[in-house]
Amino acid sequence: MATALVVRAQRYKKIGDKTSPLVYILKRKPRDAKMYDLKRISEEIEALGGMSAEDVLHVGKAIVRNMREKLTDGNCVRLDDFGIFRTSFHCVATENPKDCTVKNIDKVRINFKVATTLRLVNDSVATTKGAPNNINFELVSDDNKTPGGSGNGGGNAGGEEESKYSINSPFHSKNVMLLL
Repeated sequence: MATALVVRAQRYKKIGDKTSPLVYILKRKPRDAKMYDLKRISEEIEALGGMSAEDVLHVGKAIVRNMREKLTDGNCVRLDDFGIFRTSFHCVATENPKDCTVKNIDKVRINFKVATTLRLVNDSVATTKGAPNNINFELVSDDNKTPGGSGNGGGNAGGEEESKYSINSPFHSKNVMLLL
């Protein structure tokens, strides 16, 4: 099993407060991780054997297995037009450098950064209307018959009755986006 390299670093106990005492933390060693792209991983998978129709499922499982191996080795994985996977961790800060060991790492995460070709955009505020990665949101009124329009539209058109979808409502646009 390979090891991901970490280094000790100093920072202020309260980040940004220069009067706060210095503590030791662990960080990933800079420029230690290699970048694996889809071509490089698929070449490794290709070495396992030929491809048949039944092997498509095997390839998917092999990609996950290979990604897990690369990530546990401390490397990053780039899947073309999809994004980059990398590992990060949280370390408990100590005041003494001898107390700062790998046992202080209490959380390990896999971070994903989406590729720009996959990044989705709200079509109502996009500069390129109708692009393939745009999502069109539509606000529907309470009777579900008349659409309220895309984005921020769909407000009360001057009638006396107030809309049930006011800013204080649970159907506010921020909450609607979270539910999707």
